[in-house]
Amino acid sequence: MGKVIALGVDKLTVHYDKTPVLWEIDFEIPKGLLVGVIGPNGAGKSTLLQTILGILKPISGSISVFDQPYKQVRKKVAYVPQRTSVDWNFPINVLEVVLMGRYGKLGLLKRAKRADRLAAEDALERVGMLSFAERQISELSGGQQQRVFLARALLQEADLYLMDEPFAGIDMATEKALIELLSSLRAEGKTLLIVHHDLTTVKSYFDWVILLNACLIGCGPVEEVFHEENLKKAYGSSAYLLTEAKKLAQSKTTGG
Repeated sequence: MGKVIALGVDKLTVHYDKTPVLWEIDFEIPKGLLVGVIGPNGAGKSTLLQTILGILKPISGSISVFDQPYKQVRKKVAYVPQRTSVDWNFPINVLEVVLMGRYGKLGLLKRAKRADRLAAEDALERVGMLSFAERQISELSGGQQQRVFLARALLQEADLYLMDEPFAGIDMATEKALIELLSSLRAEGKTLLIVHHDLTTVKSYFDWVILLNACLIGCGPVEEVFHEENLKKAYGSSAYLLTEAKKLAQSKTTGG
C-alpha cells in the first residue's frame, strides 16, 4: 500500500475582490505529520485554511481530504481559529465551549449526554484546564483561551487539525506545552497544519513546511524546504531574513 494522503491541493487559485491571494497552489500532505504553514503577512496562510474548510470558494482548483471532498469528511477535520476572531465576551463557560466540539455528532438541538461531558472533561484535563471548567471564557488569559480551543478540537476526535496561529500572544511555557500536545497527536497518527510566524522555531517544531507567498514556494520536509534561498523568495532580502539565514547557516555548521 502507498502512503495515505491527508490533504491534497490541486491548482488552487483564490481571489479577494478580483485580487489573487493564492495562485495555482499544488501540494500533498501525507498522513501523520506536524506541518508548519509559513510565509509573510498577507501570503495567504489563513486563506488556505479557510478554503480547505469551504468557508471561501476558490476561483479554480480542487481540495481533497483523505481523497474525498471536505463536505463528505468534515467530521474528520477540526479547526482552531485565531483568537482575535472570537467574541470572548460571549456569556459561556469553558466546559460549554469545549462541548461545542460534539455538535458535529450531536447536532445543534440535542443535549450533551453524560458521556459527552466526561469526554469534554478529559479533553480539558489533557490541556491542563480542567480546574477552569466552570470559568467564564472572558476571564481567561490568552494562553488559557488557546488551550480551551484546542480541547474543543480534541473533543471532535478528528484526523486532520487546522490551526491558525495557535501560538500568537501566549507565553513560552504555554507554547512549549501546546507543541508537546500537538506532537502527541502526531504520534497518534493525526495530521496537523499550523499557521506559524516564528521562523526561529520552525526546525524544532515541524516535520514539514508549506512555504507561501501567494504562490507556493515549497512544500516538503523542513530540511528540504526551509533554507535561505526559499526564505528569500518568500520574505525578500530584509535585514530580519538575513538574520534568520545566518542562524540557519550556523546551525548547519554546528550540526544543530
